[in-house]
Amino acid sequence: MSEMRELVIYMAKALVDSPDQVDAKEVTGEKATIIELKVADNDRGKVIGKEGRIIKAIRIIVNAASAKLDKRATVEIIE
Repeated sequence: MSEMRELVIYMAKALVDSPDQVDAKEVTGEKATIIELKVADNDRGKVIGKEGRIIKAIRIIVNAASAKLDKRATVEIIE
């Protein structure tokens, strides 16, 4: 499932001012995988977007890509 992690990192790096501080970690559970995205404090707003639209779009893309692999995945931003 590291393809999902790489996809999230790729999208996040395109959005932020400090791409070197972008990191993602996979936490695999029984039914789903959670991708924990970590960005610099001043870039968190850019990843979340106005009213959460950008993170919602990232989650939709990851959900669609993971469904294609017959898996479930979601993205969470951690501080």
